[in-house]
Amino acid sequence: MQPPPSISSADRPGRTLVLVTHEFFPHRGGIAIYAAEMARAAQQLGYDVEVWAPALPAGVADTRWPFQVRRLPLAGNHSLLSQWRMARELLAQRDRLRSATLYIPEPGPFLAMLLLQYFDTLRPAQLLLTFHGSEIQRLASRWPLRWSTSHLLRKAARISVVSAFARDLFRQYFPAAADKVVLTPGALRTDLATASAISSASPREKLIILTVARLNPRKGQLEVIAALKALPAARRQEIEYWLVGAHSKENYDSALDQAAADADFPVKFLGDIPDEQLGAIYAQADIFAMTSMPHRHSVEGFGLVYLEAGSHGLPVVAHAIGGVPEAVIDGETGLLVAPGDSAALTAAFARLLGDPSRRRRLGEAGRTRARRHAWRDSALALFGQPPADPAT
Repeated sequence: MQPPPSISSADRPGRTLVLVTHEFFPHRGGIAIYAAEMARAAQQLGYDVEVWAPALPAGVADTRWPFQVRRLPLAGNHSLLSQWRMARELLAQRDRLRSATLYIPEPGPFLAMLLLQYFDTLRPAQLLLTFHGSEIQRLASRWPLRWSTSHLLRKAARISVVSAFARDLFRQYFPAAADKVVLTPGALRTDLATASAISSASPREKLIILTVARLNPRKGQLEVIAALKALPAARRQEIEYWLVGAHSKENYDSALDQAAADADFPVKFLGDIPDEQLGAIYAQADIFAMTSMPHRHSVEGFGLVYLEAGSHGLPVVAHAIGGVPEAVIDGETGLLVAPGDSAALTAAFARLLGDPSRRRRLGEAGRTRARRHAWRDSALALFGQPPADPAT
C-alpha cells in the first residue's frame, strides 16, 4: 500500500476530514452503517473525506464510495492488536493530521487514542468524537479508563451522542465535557431512504414476527421466543418467528436452538442476509421485534434497525430500555414494555397479532417517522459547514 501524499495548503486545510473506524463495510451492524453514512453526509456538505477502515477479507470486493477509503492492515474488531495497528497508523500519519479534522465515530480507535494522547506529536487540527451508549459505561467502569477518557475529552472540539439517553449517561460520568455535546441520532441507510417499498407477493398462511440483529444476549431473541410461547395455543398456530443475524459467542446460539426446538411454532434461523436482500425479508414480515436487554456494560443507545423496520411499514415490539424509546414511540410506531416483564411482552404481541388495523396504523407511522430523520442534520450538528474554499 502506497503512503498517501502529504497535505499542503493547496489541499484546502480545514476541509479535510479523516474518519477512522474499526467497523466498516463489509462489517455489519449499526456502527458500521453510522460511520459510512456520516462520511457520506460530510462529503455532501463539502468536506474532503477520507475513511480509514479495516482490510477487506479475501475474496470480498469493496463497494463504490463517494469518498476516499484507505484499507488498513487490521481486523474489524476491538482487539489489542487492532488497536495497536490503528495507533501505529495514526502516529505514522501525524503530519497529515495536523491539517485535518480527525473524527472517531466508535470505540475501537478511541481506545487507541487513549494511549496516543500522551504522544505530543499527534495533534490533529480538530478532534471530533461520537459515543453510542455502551462505551460510555465501559469507559467509566474503572478509574484509570475514566481518568484517561476525561483527559482526552478535554482535547475534543465537539462530542456527539446518538440519543438523549446517551447524552444523559455521558453527562453523568463526564460532566466536565458536557458543554461540548451535540445530538446526532442518525437516519436510514441511503439505499433504504431512496428505495421503494417492496410488497409481499401473495397472502401468507402465517403471521411472521421478524428480528434482524446479531445473535447476542443483548438483542433479546430468547425473550421473544419465551413471550411467543406464552401466547394462547390457537394464536401460536398462526405464527412463525424469523431471525436474521450471524451466530454469536457465549453459546447464545445453542440456547436459541434449544428454545426453538421446544416451541410448537416454526422458528427459522435465516443467517446473515446481505443488506440488498433484506428488503424481501422485511416485506414478508408482519411485526418487527427486537427486545434489547441490559447485558454487562452494554446497552442499546438508539437502534438504527428500528428505523429500518419502520421504513418497511412494520410495527415494532421492543423493550423500553436505553435510547430505544427515542427510536420507537410507544403507541405510535410500536409497543414498548419494561425489560423482564414477560407477561407484558406476550400481551404486546397478542395485541398486534389480533389487530391488523393497529399493525397497519403503527407501521405507517413508523414509515413516516423513519423518513423524517436525515444524516445531513447529524453531520451539520457535529461537523458544521466546511470553511470556504480559498481557491474560490
